[in-house]
Amino acid sequence: MALNIYYDKDADLGRLDGKTVAVVGYGSQGHAHSQNLHASGVNVVVGLRKESPSWAKAEAAGLRVLTPAEAAREADIVMMTLPDETTAQIYREEIEPGLQSGNYLAVAHGFNIHFEAIRPPEGLNVFMVAPKGPGHTVRAHYEEGRGVPALVAVHQDPSGDTLQIALAYAKGIGAGRAGIIETNFREETETDLFGEQAVLCGGLTALMQAGYETLVEAGYAPEMAYFETIHEVKLIVDLIYEDGIANMRYSVSNTAEYGDLSRGPRVIDADTKARMKQILEEIQTGQFAKEFILENQSGAVSFSALRKRGAGHEMEEVGARLRSLMPWLKEKRLVDRSKN
Repeated sequence: MALNIYYDKDADLGRLDGKTVAVVGYGSQGHAHSQNLHASGVNVVVGLRKESPSWAKAEAAGLRVLTPAEAAREADIVMMTLPDETTAQIYREEIEPGLQSGNYLAVAHGFNIHFEAIRPPEGLNVFMVAPKGPGHTVRAHYEEGRGVPALVAVHQDPSGDTLQIALAYAKGIGAGRAGIIETNFREETETDLFGEQAVLCGGLTALMQAGYETLVEAGYAPEMAYFETIHEVKLIVDLIYEDGIANMRYSVSNTAEYGDLSRGPRVIDADTKARMKQILEEIQTGQFAKEFILENQSGAVSFSALRKRGAGHEMEEVGARLRSLMPWLKEKRLVDRSKN
């Protein structure tokens, strides 16, 4: 099935004229959406709890900040950019009471809508604009006159113009410069979770850690292990990002290419793919969503322990020491925790 891909020429930012957009949350995606929309001339308010440390950051960026409940009452369009585990509760307690029929509820990830943690009333227009990159990249590319591609989907459309409003929103955050791809909530949610778990975050970091440990356990210097299995990943990924896997193989040595083609399938084999299929099934059935929601409802004890164990690995200390020798890495860094 052919994909519908939209660009700036296909989206009318004027559809947001006279409308107020509330961006609830000011984390990675929230700060990027609100700042980009503001720079595009959209009337934006940021919804944050008064005790949030992000309140001052948003004001310092020239944005008007209200509580989530106040923002929802004032806005025509409410974009939820909160963590998946807190979105449903804040929606029920603070957002939904302020919404009116004909308003637009938007999300940057389909998790809570698809798995029905949020069930919007029928009179509400519901759409998704999901940039295919971290918010810090969305902001950095916008400032440089570029954009990050985004997915767009409509869940409910009682007003009949929800796709057009969603495209205008996507244009406002810069996605129309790169491409706005139409999809649906199920496809975005399930493929996004699978990509994160099996490849981009879970699979990649586990592979790098296993490679690092294999070299160190064999007696090689931790610094050499870090460079070869972690630091240089960016060099390879940049080549793939630029023009595909074949481009990377063209760029590396014949030795590296032969090792890639002959040894890679021994590391990632049929058993690995079978486990990937199991992970996908857990996502499709809602098992992962249920586990994640219950984990956070019970205080995130296991989650916190996993996070602490990961941050305490030897490779993190080795990496920090090596990065201190390369001060240029801090120039134009994507993540500045004091600002976003």
